[in-house]
Amino acid sequence: MDWSIQEIARIAGTTSRTLRHYDGIGLLKPSRTGHNGYRYYNQAALVQLQRILLLRGLGLGLPVISQVLSDQTDAAKALAGHLEWLKQEQDRLARQIASVTQTIEAVKGGGEIMAEDMFNGFDHTQYKDEVEERWGKDAYARGDSWWRGMSADEKAAWKQRSQKLGEDWIAAATGGIAPDSAEAQSIAKRHVEWLTGIPGTPTADAAGASGGTSGGNSHVKEYVTGLGEMYVADPRFARNYGGAEGAAFVRDALKAYAEQNL
Repeated sequence: MDWSIQEIARIAGTTSRTLRHYDGIGLLKPSRTGHNGYRYYNQAALVQLQRILLLRGLGLGLPVISQVLSDQTDAAKALAGHLEWLKQEQDRLARQIASVTQTIEAVKGGGEIMAEDMFNGFDHTQYKDEVEERWGKDAYARGDSWWRGMSADEKAAWKQRSQKLGEDWIAAATGGIAPDSAEAQSIAKRHVEWLTGIPGTPTADAAGASGGTSGGNSHVKEYVTGLGEMYVADPRFARNYGGAEGAAFVRDALKAYAEQNL
């Protein structure tokens, strides 16, 4: 069974123009083209489109998506990893919905608002325990204060910078270059600079103590290499780099950078 381009555009909530663009850049080829020139898509093509839309939802650009799809050819395995992330998001959103619903009912009915329940699901603190366990309560408190003190535009800019860094890591990991290559090491340098911008991290503390550089500090070296290991071990972080293989590339690149520069 296959579906016409118009049917797929309607079902997937996209446009025929978008699907033709995906075809033109080789991202999603139709399974066949009819004698009238219409494109038709079979089940395999629909699975491919679902993966594309999921990755677009994460903010990845089309070139990076193309590389991810080429690198992760096992669609079922890739979708299973994405499903786990979606389940986590589902839980977080369900808690937000319940929290906001409770607030609305309290406001309308003149009831008492329970502050402890109002922000359930607003998880800017979701890694609080992990951060405090790994790097201490002071590290979390300083980082949390820094984030809360940002304006909406500053937060958006930070998220954009983080997203671009992740995209560049994925592109490098799937581009056939070595982790210790000049290109990968340039991204590793940016990664450490990105970490240095977060108050409470060992990189930020070392930079402040040395007037702008985090070099020559064994604690910083351990921190950077340890983060690389965590990216591989924890699927939540590995997803930022295209999965376990991408995270392993980031780990190796950060380790090489740390050994040479920290």
